[in-house]
Amino acid sequence: MVTQMSKRVRALVWCLVGLGLAGVAHAQHRFLTVGTGAVTGVYYAAGGAVCRMVNKDRRDHGLRCTVESTGGSVANIQALLSGDLDFGVIQSDALYAATKGVRAFEGKPQTTLRAVFSLHPEPLTLVVRKESNIRTLADLRGKRVNVGNPGSGTRVSVDELLSATGIKLGDLGAVSELNADEHGAALCANRIDAFFYVVGHPSANVQDPMTACGARLVSITGAGVDRLLGANPYYSQATIPARTYPSQDQRFDTYGMLATMVTTAARSDEEVYVLTRSVFENLDEFRKLHPSFGLLSPDKMRQAGLVAPLHPGAARYFREKGWIGGTRP
Repeated sequence: MVTQMSKRVRALVWCLVGLGLAGVAHAQHRFLTVGTGAVTGVYYAAGGAVCRMVNKDRRDHGLRCTVESTGGSVANIQALLSGDLDFGVIQSDALYAATKGVRAFEGKPQTTLRAVFSLHPEPLTLVVRKESNIRTLADLRGKRVNVGNPGSGTRVSVDELLSATGIKLGDLGAVSELNADEHGAALCANRIDAFFYVVGHPSANVQDPMTACGARLVSITGAGVDRLLGANPYYSQATIPARTYPSQDQRFDTYGMLATMVTTAARSDEEVYVLTRSVFENLDEFRKLHPSFGLLSPDKMRQAGLVAPLHPGAARYFREKGWIGGTRP
């Protein structure tokens, strides 16, 4: 009788201990939030891919990664600075503007932003209605153009492009500020004639209006673009190859920047290290999660487009791999 009671007591004790340990483990679980962009854009896919890699080993490192749809690059920077996001996918030009205190951040350089790694290239893309007769940038005068929603990297890039080419917003027939999930439907409904979009290709937000209503791509070239590229190191020439989309028979020339994973100096070295290691140690799998990721390489991801200081957590992983030297980032 005593022996049976003792066994029951021991079993109860071990059960309670197990529940207690489970509670401690749950309490220690930390959440990381990655800000992206529109849910149909490549930023959202990129954030989802990063979180998928992190969450594969969440039981080992205690981090759980989640994705949040946002207004885009500038909105992500603002949310990082306010502490509402832990990481954000940000255009390299918007990151440069924030760190230098220019454009949307005029006179207010943001010194706490930290680069982690770069992702896919992002050409500035111009999509037009097939009936619009828009063949060049100059043809946008008098047309109804979506320039991107406030807070998006697209809007920042378009403002700079128009300034460089001498086209004023007042020269356009009408200006729209739709987000990326709205511009394709607006184009097909004949509410706008054209939209700009900074995005990795192929993109559903570009393919959908091309399939639904015969929308076309237009090259973004000319003397103003050449001056823009010469004056800004975060821009480079880019090409959208022929057959990127089913109805696209020719290549289109443009320019663009890189999507970059960004955080702040307040984020712990361990958290940034875990996120960085998770992506690079699973890069083959990562590349398969979206066509825009197919050509990613460690060399480019740890060097290109990183216009903010490198976070020590990312630097730690790069040193372990022998990609950078020294003991400090």
